[in-house]
Amino acid sequence: MKAFVLDSYGSPDALTLTELPRPVPGPGEVLVRVRATSVQPFDWHLMRGEPRLARLMPGGPGLFRPSLPILGADVAGVVEEIGPGVTEAAPGDEVYAMSGGGGFGEYAAVKVADLAPKPRTLSFEEAAAVPMAAQTALLAVRDDGGLEEGQRVLVNGASGGVGTFAVQLARAFGGRVTGVCSPANLDLVRSLGAEEVADYTKEDVLGLGRRFDLVVDIAGSHPGRAYRRLIRPKGRHVQVGGRGSRWLQPMGRMFGTLAVAPFLPHQVAITNGPWKETRRNLITLGELIDAGEVRPVIDRRYPFGDIPAAVRYQEEGHARGKVVVTVAES
Repeated sequence: MKAFVLDSYGSPDALTLTELPRPVPGPGEVLVRVRATSVQPFDWHLMRGEPRLARLMPGGPGLFRPSLPILGADVAGVVEEIGPGVTEAAPGDEVYAMSGGGGFGEYAAVKVADLAPKPRTLSFEEAAAVPMAAQTALLAVRDDGGLEEGQRVLVNGASGGVGTFAVQLARAFGGRVTGVCSPANLDLVRSLGAEEVADYTKEDVLGLGRRFDLVVDIAGSHPGRAYRRLIRPKGRHVQVGGRGSRWLQPMGRMFGTLAVAPFLPHQVAITNGPWKETRRNLITLGELIDAGEVRPVIDRRYPFGDIPAAVRYQEEGHARGKVVVTVAES
């Protein structure tokens, strides 16, 4: 099979198209013929090995060289073969998954615990836009955010991959959503169900003049303690990633937010993995998608051979929604 392999940290040029043997599914795994994948910050952070502090942590990207040679956590495709003990899937099943990697190749071995039936209303490319971003948003809004019907929600960074799903999920769960984004994306965020939209180039998010039950901060534009003026007592602040840096961020921002949490009148949580109950979450998302409550927003589509270009565009940080790659045509 063909795959883009990462042998050393670096720019998208470090991704080398290579011929490799097809993976063999182990116990509890299936072999997926990848039809589409997506590109996201998770991929280019691993490609760069940044923040470098993460290289020192257990389960990190690897101290001197990448521990994950084939990137691409989001996978949509068809089950080709099943491993020992697998009963949840069969050859020919159309699935989507959030795997440890492998989406940048023509085949990927995926744990059945990390996949679910592909939403029937989505193409493979659309389905590949869902797993990591939508599951992160689901955990931020439903689990860490504890959103209840009728509550006011602020999504800071509402037009990116996670943000577009967070707006829709908050609305689907009965929240009243205010989305913060750039002026070019105001109409998009409004179309996703936000009651109000704010242009961060004209209005400081901290000066909105109203308080929220839940703040989901994806942009990471302010220290965690600054949001206390926006959140009602006993409300919640959920930090999701944020702007990266070469050495520390967004890890430093997350640690700082947790450090001040005991001194704040509201609850604080970090949504940044590891993800749990992936299969159950993907089934939930599939039901919401097929019911018309949620839809992926796709900015650009690339062919398989242009994966380095897709990563380069995603790394610029201006994508509206998701960047997807067609790995194999129908």
